[in-house]
Amino acid sequence: MSRLHRTGVMAAALVVAALASGCGIRTTSVPVDAGPAPSRVPCDVSGEEVATRTTGIAVRVFLVCGSQLDAVDRRSPLQEEKANGDPVRTASALLAQLQSEPSESEQRAGFSTAVKGPLSVLGGRGGDPADTLRLSRQPEDLTATALSQIVCTFAESSVGAGDDSVVLGGPGGYPPRRYRCTTEVRQRPDAAVPAEAAPKAAPKAAPKPSAS
Repeated sequence: MSRLHRTGVMAAALVVAALASGCGIRTTSVPVDAGPAPSRVPCDVSGEEVATRTTGIAVRVFLVCGSQLDAVDRRSPLQEEKANGDPVRTASALLAQLQSEPSESEQRAGFSTAVKGPLSVLGGRGGDPADTLRLSRQPEDLTATALSQIVCTFAESSVGAGDDSVVLGGPGGYPPRRYRCTTEVRQRPDAAVPAEAAPKAAPKAAPKPSAS
């Protein structure tokens, strides 16, 4: 290759490199049409549909919507007279609602549930605090989102232990723990649910001897 030819090739390469360097992304004051902004999930069920549900007792459950927990009002087929004063019945009705698939309107609004069956709930056993509920699976074995839904739904209902908390245990011999439904849990249900040791049940007083 002659010197003149090599010089021409190098000059052409420099021109191409200069053109390429000028094709970078530059700021511009001209508006760019990037299309419509992404629509936000409404996370709101039509009030008219809720109003048409007249059978059963009114319950509130926490479902997943937009990566957060939002409360949804529903009607449970459980009769009110059976729910009053029976926390296990009430907890069972709430758990059934969490395991059921969201309605069409709830799905359109962006709601879903991470609580999958089979899953049931019973009362506490001897030595448990009086407000203990025991699930058929160990709470720690559930997904974080499913446990968040259960904790917030129970804690916000009559079966809660007060202070936005609920005492839950599993089928094994592990002691129950107090789980809290905090603002962080509702905003990040996929994170660990705060839990602490539940206070032990007070020992029963020994019966007094009968007077002779």
